[in-house]
Amino acid sequence: MVKIGLIGGSGLEKLNIFQKIEEIQVETPCGMPSSTFFHGTTGNCEIYILSRHGRQHTITPSQVNNRANVDAFRQLGCQYILATTACGSLRDEIQRGDIVIPDQFIDFTRLRVNTFYDHFNPGEVKHTPMADPFSQELRLLLINGCKEMGLNFHPAGTIVTIEGPRFSTRAESKMFRLLGADVINMSIAPEAALANEAGIPYACIALSTDYDSWKQDEEPVTWDCIWEVFTNNVKHVTELIVNVLEKF
Repeated sequence: MVKIGLIGGSGLEKLNIFQKIEEIQVETPCGMPSSTFFHGTTGNCEIYILSRHGRQHTITPSQVNNRANVDAFRQLGCQYILATTACGSLRDEIQRGDIVIPDQFIDFTRLRVNTFYDHFNPGEVKHTPMADPFSQELRLLLINGCKEMGLNFHPAGTIVTIEGPRFSTRAESKMFRLLGADVINMSIAPEAALANEAGIPYACIALSTDYDSWKQDEEPVTWDCIWEVFTNNVKHVTELIVNVLEKF
């Protein structure tokens, strides 16, 4: 069976497609992951689901132990990682409720530990290539799934990850647009970098929920706004994941 790691929140945990559900706890040299793992099977896939911010969403973006999360997937033998995230749109054409399948990231975090290499062993220098940080194989599966389902989606985009938990100022939001970012969030870049270091193909489903702070004719982003749009559209994300899992 193909082992696949899923990173997200309650929408994933409530998927009713798995057989032989069990809860697994994993310890790593990097500390404890954000949550236990829900483990189950569907079709030809063995699935491990992790809540990035904890089961009750109590872990702030800066405090997510991304190293432990990714290392736990590696210990479990996961061959792929699919992540979900809410994001803010930095482009007129990316509307609320749209799905974006990023192909690039910009890491604007400052406090995250985003590498497994605290030091190099003698004669073993590690600089991981990161030109194309998202798995093209997984991205194509997601893109084809969006097409099959008739979803409003964007097949590529640059996602910028900020430290959080605060939102951007208007000046910052406009700067990210000038840098070429299409969407903004607080999670994906360090996670993707670590997955690449661990040698696990990684891709992300980003659900647009707001317009950050750059649009003068829109109210600046708030958590209530994000949560409303996310809960109204998360079913599209979970249905897309089910579609992709059936392709393995």
